[in-house]
This record gives sequence, structure tokens and C-alpha cells, in this order.
Amino acid sequence: MTSPSTGRTALMEASREGVIELVRGILERGGEVNAFDNERKQAAHFAAKGGFFDILKLLFAYNGDMGLISMNGNTPLHYAAMGGFADCCKYIAQRGCDLKWKNLDHKTPRTVAKEGGFKAASKEIRRAERTANKLAWPGAKNPNPLWALRLHDWSLEHETFLREAFSFVDRGDGTVSKEDFVLTLEERQEYVTPEQLAMIAQYHEKLRGAGVNINDFFKGTRYLSKSYVLGSYGPKKKKKGMTKKPKKGKFVLPLPICIIPDHAFPCQSDGGPPYYMIETYKNVTDSLRFNRDWPPEHPIQDDSAWYIDDPPKVFSNINFITKAGDLASLKKAFESGIPVDTKDNYYKTPLMTACATGNIDAVKFLLEKGANVNATDNFLWTPLHFACHAGQQDIVELLVKAGAVIDAVSINNSTPLTRAIESCRLDTVKYLLDIGAKFQLENRKGHTAMDVAKAYADYRIVSLIQEKLDNLPKPTENQKLKGKPPPKVKTEGPEVKKEEEPLSSVYAIPTVSEEKKMRKDNVVYLHSLITSGYTKKVDITFIPRRIWSPEATTAELIRKRELQRERFTYEVDFEDFMMPFQKNITEKAKALEAAFKT
Repeated sequence: MTSPSTGRTALMEASREGVIELVRGILERGGEVNAFDNERKQAAHFAAKGGFFDILKLLFAYNGDMGLISMNGNTPLHYAAMGGFADCCKYIAQRGCDLKWKNLDHKTPRTVAKEGGFKAASKEIRRAERTANKLAWPGAKNPNPLWALRLHDWSLEHETFLREAFSFVDRGDGTVSKEDFVLTLEERQEYVTPEQLAMIAQYHEKLRGAGVNINDFFKGTRYLSKSYVLGSYGPKKKKKGMTKKPKKGKFVLPLPICIIPDHAFPCQSDGGPPYYMIETYKNVTDSLRFNRDWPPEHPIQDDSAWYIDDPPKVFSNINFITKAGDLASLKKAFESGIPVDTKDNYYKTPLMTACATGNIDAVKFLLEKGANVNATDNFLWTPLHFACHAGQQDIVELLVKAGAVIDAVSINNSTPLTRAIESCRLDTVKYLLDIGAKFQLENRKGHTAMDVAKAYADYRIVSLIQEKLDNLPKPTENQKLKGKPPPKVKTEGPEVKKEEEPLSSVYAIPTVSEEKKMRKDNVVYLHSLITSGYTKKVDITFIPRRIWSPEATTAELIRKRELQRERFTYEVDFEDFMMPFQKNITEKAKALEAAFKT
């Protein structure tokens, strides 16, 4: 029934007024959803103009066309943009309306929303335009076809009716078979074909014969994108018990990590990388003739240098090489003039790295080369700090014998004894106490060795330190306890600008001494050879092009692995191996987590 003067139907008037119950009743009784009036406007135009989102859902669920154009060139999306209804704009754009269509004023929906000052609506239309541009590429497949969207909206509109129908074929666990799913929907709607329904059922079936979960079907996320389902519209529901967290301020490191920039390092004379990047050494020979178990008996025997090209130079961080235990590369670097106490970007020397990784062979080699046992990094850690932190008793003894300071203080006033306590290594703690380590020193937090031992909950170390405390001589009655001096009060005065002081010598980069070699074509050099009679001597010395460097045999490598297992237990052969400190922290964290769960 239509009005003779305007051509509008009852459905159009109900949509214009926003009476959803009347709209639903007309559609259930077979009302024509796509009928238009004298101005070629349909019910969707009136619903969009009033911003009635629920009515738009009803119209589309009953096969309504969201892209119909009126006499003035406006689509439903134009009217939704005029009112700034963001949800309506998003819904109509997803349900098949032409986003680039211009009305008689030559304006697209996004232009209309932008001129009206509706940022949210303009943003939704722009987002839909970007999605449409991607789908316009050759070979692009639309993951949200109109028939699937219509099935989703229609199924939610008739959810109660469909759940009752599915209950007759329910298998008892909230699922139905694919065949029953297709038959149930095929009999009750005419918008989707059986082939398309079978495709929907296939999306829901995780395993063969698992069936279709009814709740997942009504959610729609199995066959549609999350932003296209009706559950994505409207305000988001807050979780129970969750309160809005206050905004966090800008994160500031309590102690910024200081590194040495690359431009501060002197480069090698031949234009190579900085000096902490050293050349790796490797024996180059004919592997079919010689190997680590069958080396050449004489340098002249290995003539592979005449028919095997030299490999390109490979440079690596000196601390990486130390960690790997490549002593041959270290020896070659030191012989070429690289200082044994060279620091990398993080102020770490090779001796510190060797102590931190527990490589005792590298420690012995570096000590023989004259490494400084009291060198410090940017946190004022000495090699003894690293050795105690790694819990390596034998390395600690080597460093102490080489002259390491037992009570060296780091940047937070922690001593090597504190690091040994943190690793829970009783033997190292006992050794340091026996040689006179001070266990009454306090760090910046005011914690003594006893406080640290209690914090890491090792009763053995606590009892050991307590025994040392009990054996201390008691103060006499006449002896007064010395209190801490009162803090100095800063007096206000005019600010004096101080010049930047140079960095301490502990942060300095070791200089590389380069020997100036006299050029062989120098006249003075040639004259000295003539006068000394060097030119009259006959030199029959033969220097091979390449000399075989001794390598560890297979038996020696196996023995080295056995020693590693004796020092670090059998876990050293696995990828998840952890040093004592890390292992101690991990075990305590797991114990706390288990305690909280129970």
C-alpha cells in the first residue's frame, strides 16, 4: 500500500520515524524492502537519514539494497554522512554501497561528512575506501562477500528461531553435523545457496567430523572478518573487575647504559674496522691430505698454499672470539699489536668476558699475555666481579694470585663477595672470606653481605657469614661506637657553571702503538745495508707461504668437553644451559610462582 501523492509505503514511513517494531512486523509479513517512492528513495534512505542503525540491520537482513541511488544522486551512505552517524556509515559501507559515487552536487559521502565536520564518520568512510582499493587489485579475493554478510545479519535477527531448529539435530555438545546445518538453513531462508552453506560449514569444522558449533556460527568470526560482524558495533563492554589504569609517564632508565661510539675507536692503519674487531685465524689446507688428527710433519710438506687461494679476511669482535675460546686468533691479534686490554663498545675487556663465561683456558692465556686483572668496565666491575658472578672458583683463585683486588668496589659499592653470594656458590664465598674479604661493607642500599645472603635465601651461606660475625672480637666497654657523620646541608648560592671534566682513566680506550717501519726503497736504509755488508751475504733461508698452526686433536676436544662437564655439570651440552647466577634466579622464580598458584 503506497501513498498516491508521495509514493511512500508503510515501511518507508516506519523507517523514517524509527519505529523498529513496526518495521520488523512489516518485513515478517512480506513487505517489499526495496520499493522506492516518487523521488526514488527507499526505506534504507530514510533509516540512514535518521541514523536508525537497528532498522538498517533489519532491512539488510531481509535482502535490502544499501546502494540504491535516489533522484538527487544520494545513496543511503550520503544521508548517514550528512548526519554524522559513524556506525551507520561503517555498516552501509561494508554492506555494498558505492563509496566513490557522487551526487548531483558532485560530492562523495566522505566529502559530505568532512564538510559537516563529522570526523568519526569521515574516518570510517576513509577506512572503507582503503579496504575497497585493496580489493580492486587484480587477483584480490573479498573475504567478506555480501551473501555471507546477509546470512550473518539474518541469522542474528532469527537467532531464537534458529536455535530451536538446531536443537532437534544437536549432538549433545552444542554442535551439529555439516549435513544437518546445511539442510536446516536451506529450508528456512532463500538468500544463500546450498553450496555457499556447505562452504560456511567447512569454515566451522576444525577436524573431520567435528561438526559446526552453533555459538561460533552466530558470532560470525569463523567466516567473516572481526570488524564486519555485528558484535563489533557499539561501545565495547568492559571486563568485570578491571579498572582503568592510570597513564604511565615516560620511562626513564635509573642508570642509562653507556657505550663507546664507533667513531671514538681508532681504526686500523690499512683502513680496516676498529681495533676491537680482530681478524679470525683458520688453517687453510687441503682437507683431503691434512686435518687436525693428521697434521703435516714438516712445513714444507704442506704445499697446498700454491694451489689453494687464501680465503677473504673475516673480522669479529674480540670478546666474541674470547667467548668461543679461539686462542689462535687472539694470539695473532696480540702479535700484530692489538692491546690485550682492548675494550669493546660496552667497555668489556677479553679477560672480563673469559671470566664471565668460565673459560679458564682463555683466562690463563690472557694472564700470560699481561692482562690487567684490575681493569674496570662502565659499571666499575673488575674481572674478579665477573668470575664470582659466574661462580668459577678456579678462575677466582687465578685472579687473586695474579694480584686482583679482593674488595674492589663497583658503581653500586658491591664487592666480589656480594657477587659470589648472589650466585649461591658456597666454595667461592668461603674462599673469599678465608683470604680476608670484608663482609661488613655496605652497598648503596645499605645492605651488607648478610643482608644479600638472606635475600637470596641460601641457608648455607647465611650460617657461614653468621659464624664469621660471631667470631669477631667484641668491642670493649670503654670503646665508643662511632656513628655516621651527619649529612652536609647544601647552602643556597649563585649557580656556578663548571666546565665539563674529562672522563676518568678507567673509561679510557687503550691506545694502539704503531711501529713506524722504514721504507725499503729509502736511500738511508739501502746505504746501511751496503755498509754493513748485508748485500754480500747469501741467504738460503726458505720461508713457506703458509705455516700450519697447531690445532687440538679430536681426542683433546673430547677431553676438553669432559672437563667442561666436570666444571659446569652435564647440562653444559644443552642449549638451555644457564650459568649459576641465572640458574639460581630462575629456580627461585619458579618456586615463587608455584607457591602463588597453590
